[in-house]
Amino acid sequence: MSIRSSHVFDLEVKSISKDLRVNEEIRAREVRLIGQDGQQLGIMSPREALKIAQEQGLDLVEVASTAKPPVCRFMDYGRYRYEQSKREKEARKRQKVINIKEVKLRLRIEEHDFQVKVRNALRFLQDGDKVKVTIMFRGRELSHADLGHKLCNKLTQEVKEIAVVEKPPSIEGRNMVMILGPRVSQNT
Repeated sequence: MSIRSSHVFDLEVKSISKDLRVNEEIRAREVRLIGQDGQQLGIMSPREALKIAQEQGLDLVEVASTAKPPVCRFMDYGRYRYEQSKREKEARKRQKVINIKEVKLRLRIEEHDFQVKVRNALRFLQDGDKVKVTIMFRGRELSHADLGHKLCNKLTQEVKEIAVVEKPPSIEGRNMVMILGPRVSQNT
């Protein structure tokens, strides 16, 4: 069981490190060396740079592999990796996932049923989700697409305070689809 958990950790490390070469993995003939405080120490062979890094108890990390010569830096690589994973975890926490909720209507919907759909759309928009409005046509109703546009406009008028039309109504197969997004307030 411990083997499996360490294997998962190795996979995480590879995604975090973004293919940085460390210590003996550096293959260039010569490297530009930057000290731990950001001071340039000159150009030397990776073997010499690694020797200096080990004397200071640090790792030699290639930070710019495309430069001529590649740029290497002294740092505590384990600590760097740890801080990087903490930053990524924090970024994932702050990230807002926007879902698309769907409200389906028929062309001949009664007023009360329409108001229920409007309330659902308002609730979804207030939660910060986008709303996909789908008007489903049956049989010969498809020839009355103008009635579908009127229904979309009526729904848009009902939610105009908190919603903005991101995709105007368009016919896709036997459905008319419109996408509404939450209105972005100026004080946020």
